[in-house]
This record gives sequence, structure tokens and C-alpha cells, in this order.
Amino acid sequence: MEMPEVEHVFSKIGSAEVATDPVPPSVADNFIILKPRQLWPDPDKPKAEVVADLETLVTPIPGNQYEFLQPIQMRFNELIAGVRAELAVKVFGDDFDELIHLGDELQQVIGAIPGAADVAVEQATGLPVLTVEPRRTMLARLGLTVMDLQDVVATALGGATAGELYEGDRRVDIVVRLADDLRSDPDRLSALPVPLPGGSFVPLAEVADIRVVTGYNQILRENGKRRVVVTANVRGRDLGSFVAEVQAAVGRQVEIPPSYWIAYDGTYRHLQSAANRLAVVVPVTLLIIAVLLTLALGSIIDAAIIFTGVPLAFTGALLPWRCAAYRSPSRPRSASSPYRASPS
Repeated sequence: MEMPEVEHVFSKIGSAEVATDPVPPSVADNFIILKPRQLWPDPDKPKAEVVADLETLVTPIPGNQYEFLQPIQMRFNELIAGVRAELAVKVFGDDFDELIHLGDELQQVIGAIPGAADVAVEQATGLPVLTVEPRRTMLARLGLTVMDLQDVVATALGGATAGELYEGDRRVDIVVRLADDLRSDPDRLSALPVPLPGGSFVPLAEVADIRVVTGYNQILRENGKRRVVVTANVRGRDLGSFVAEVQAAVGRQVEIPPSYWIAYDGTYRHLQSAANRLAVVVPVTLLIIAVLLTLALGSIIDAAIIFTGVPLAFTGALLPWRCAAYRSPSRPRSASSPYRASPS
């Protein structure tokens, strides 16, 4: 709301009631509704500059990753490849730590390529995990087993059913466990009494190491293999040349270990599919046109003369563009148009 071009903002967090977009509660779609262009302080301000201003405002907020896309564009990207960005570089393998390391390397390589925007590795780590590692030597001295220790810790943290409470036809389990403030504090949890075979007790810290470590946030798989995805959007250049440069840079700078591989997905896959289809459709179409001309004119020479207009038709996309560049600057332009014609 600090930007004068923004009218209002609303968010959609997690999955909707109709789970066509299943996402965890940590993912939010923030929709930024802009004012009509004539109400902007500068109506001629390009859209790319508005997106750059938005990115500058929200990037300093810690703990978030952003991708600036149109809603329909984002949905199509998800339908095509399961990711929201235009390009998704997927790394497959077995060792998740190695996958995370390769993802970080890919992020640095892709981020250095001109035109790359919103480059990010999917969040795979950062989840705090309370770890209780038993000291097996100390357990053996005290006559305890790992199962005894696990039962005490499981009851204290997860709870154990001690009975049932009857309220008419309703039955409610009576669960015994530590209070929330005790379960979330490793220092206080270290004083948890562990019963010994002789009837005495020993603190949990004496028979186990208690610490909070950073664990995996999520482990995603595709076709039975673990994978980490690096996503990126493209601004200021075409997607095909950008992906070709990414593939060349990755091949030079990133060393992929054996049994690991990389796949390129996203809108790029749709672009490849369209190019492969056009490589078949266009020659077949030109061949049909040549056959129809020959049948209609009854002469191969006449058909070839007319068919020479087909290569010249490719210039039709360039000639109107050059003519538009030489439009008179005094021609009136709609105030709501997002584009500005500059004289060459």
C-alpha cells in the first residue's frame, strides 16, 4: 500500500475447499490489484518498472520467497509442470543433502544470467527439530534399554492414554503429557525424570543428548526419485534463448555427480512441444499449398512462381513493426494505454 499505483492487496493462504491447488499452509498467493493507469502519478510508467518497485519493497522482509506472475500465467505454469515459475530446473538423486547443495549452485549460476528474475530454490530445510539421542553406554550402566527411554520421551512429548472419561454417550481419552511450555524448552526437558529398575530416577540429560537441530522442511519426489527444484522467471528477453544460455552455463559450471541428473521444465517444456509440432506442421502445410497450386493452375512453373510469395510473407511481421516505429509523435494516444510509441 506504500505504492501509489496499488489499490488493494489480498491473500489466499493454503489450499482452497476445492483442492485444485494443493499447497501447504506456508504458501500464500498475494494478489496485488492496481489502480487504473490514468490514476497513477505517472500514467506512462512501464509495467516492468512497477514490478521492480514491488520487488524492492518486499525483498527485505525475511523468511519469504517471491515470484511475480499474472494469476492465469501462474495457473498454466502449474498445470504444465507443477511449478509456478516460467522455468524450473529439477535436480534428481538420492542424497537429499547433495540435492540441496546442487540447488544452491544452480541458483547462483542462473541468477548471474541476464534476464533472470525471481530465482529461488524451493525451501527444503529450516524446520527446527528436537532431537533426543540416547547415550547407550550410560543406559547399559544403569540397566536401561533404548525402548525404556523412548517410552518416557514419547509419553512426555507425544502423550499417552491413561484412561477414558465418560460423558453420557461420549467417551474422551485422558492423555498424560508435559505442558506445552515444558515440551518446547530443551533445557527444562533435560530435567525429565527417567525411572530406573531399582525405583529411583535419573534426569534425562544424564542418559541422552538433547538439542534442537535444523531439519528438512519437506522432501518431494517425482517418479519415485527425490528432487529439488530451482525456479526462475524471465524478463526482458525471450524464454528460448534464456534457457539455452542456462543449459550452457550449467554444463560448464555445475558438476553433476553420477546417478544424479537435471531436467528442465515449466513453460519451457510447452515451448519445446510447440516448436516440435511446428517443425512438422509447417513443412506439411507448405507442401499441401504447393500441391493445391499445381492442381489449380495445371503448371508446376506457374505454381512455383506464385509459391515464391511464401518466403516474402515472412517479412510481413517486420514491415508493420517498422512502420509503427515511424508514427508521428503528435498522434493522440489513449490515456489508459500501457504502452508509449517512441519515434525512431
